[in-house]
Parts: sequence; C-alpha cells; structure tokens
Amino acid sequence: MAVQQNKVSKSRRNNRRAHDALTAGNPNECGNCGELKRPHHVCPSCGHYGEREVIAMNDEIDLDEDAA
Repeated sequence: MAVQQNKVSKSRRNNRRAHDALTAGNPNECGNCGELKRPHHVCPSCGHYGEREVIAMNDEIDLDEDAA
C-alpha cells in the first residue's frame, strides 16, 4: 500500500488539480430553426441534422382528445 513520505501542502495539491475543471459546452446555431444545439448532434427543437430531417417532430399533442 502506498504511504506518503511527506505532507503535500494545500498549494501543491491545488496546483495539481488546476487542470481538472470542467469546460462549458460549445453550442452552435441550428441551420434550420436557429436554436442553439450541440455540434454534430440532431437539433432537439426541430429534429434536423444538417439539412436533413432525421426525426419527425409533432408540434402539439392534445391529451384531451386521446383520453375521451
């Protein structure tokens, strides 16, 4: 089992962890609807990838008609 020989100071420990921070995402505009989306992913608001419609999106679902 590894046992440290000398105490690691807070400064040295924090310097080692300086590069562990998470970076923010890099959103791009959708070419079809203009909403922000993740690069190289299908747009969640319109269902387009590039210039093709990959997922057919329903505008509104009325649950009252289905329940009756």
